[in-house]
Amino acid sequence: MEIFFEFEKPIAVLEKKLLELRDLQRNDGVDFGHEIQTLEKKLSQMIIDTYSKLSPWQRVQLSRHPSRPYMMDYVEKIFSGFMELHGDRAFGDDGALVGGTAFWTLSGKTIPVLVLGQQKGRTTKQKVERNFGMARPEGYRKAIRLFDLAERFRLPVITFIDTPGAYPGMDAEERGQSQAIAESIRVMFSLTVPVCSVVIGEGGSGGALAIGIGNRVLMQEFSTYSVISPESCASILWSDSTQADRAAERLKMTAEDLGRMKLVDAIIREPNGGAHRDQEAAIAAMARALEDHFGSLALATPDSPQASQSLQIKQERLQKFRDYGSFALSGKKSQ
Repeated sequence: MEIFFEFEKPIAVLEKKLLELRDLQRNDGVDFGHEIQTLEKKLSQMIIDTYSKLSPWQRVQLSRHPSRPYMMDYVEKIFSGFMELHGDRAFGDDGALVGGTAFWTLSGKTIPVLVLGQQKGRTTKQKVERNFGMARPEGYRKAIRLFDLAERFRLPVITFIDTPGAYPGMDAEERGQSQAIAESIRVMFSLTVPVCSVVIGEGGSGGALAIGIGNRVLMQEFSTYSVISPESCASILWSDSTQADRAAERLKMTAEDLGRMKLVDAIIREPNGGAHRDQEAAIAAMARALEDHFGSLALATPDSPQASQSLQIKQERLQKFRDYGSFALSGKKSQ
């Protein structure tokens, strides 16, 4: 069953009318060509008008749409030969965070890369197995193990961020959730291979930042990236989670907001109406964006971690995040 948010219902009604007309024309042999063409034009314009004027809260809703392409949808279409690697070698495997090696073809040249990211489920069973995209400590320790592998074998790293946040359960806390996240961030800063991080849905808190330390940070048009969810923020500030729309406005969590603040390097435009309306077009746009913004850096990955270029890759990444929050005061740069 298709899912529609409140602001999408007029579009859904028009799509239903269009479908009914097409069925009548096909089954009864009546020519409704002119009416169908008129409705198609009206529908196209309605989609453009609706999705170009979304509020921050509506964008949050879209970032969570269950029909959006997930991490593995991109991996299967953009890369080849993906081999998933399991386990953290300490406790177990975590289905919420998937990673492994793959091959990426750029400018006629095929190179090995490491890809990882949060994976959500579509069916109820998959959602439980993937823990709704919320990784436990073993997920982040698996990521650390894979980052070390990428460093050892000189593999460019591509991460896909799509999580409400790290799992906040007691068992996760008992196994060192915050320490695992902090360690993952530290390891990403230490990598001498290039890293690209892409927010494809929800970018929630430290659970997202743990795999988000990239030389290039990209966001899809209707994705979000924030220190806290709007519902949780509203509960803390106003003791009322129903004011999530107000919190979403204050948090400045949309791609456009982060682009204006120079916290992301590029925004990946989605098909009209969002990635969930045309997954193939969204995946094609993702492939182009990765090649445009990360391809040259990936192809130029140094063979040795001691090479000057490797140290430059590491230093540029470190400086990139140090510059976050910088501002000018009386002509001097301050932190």
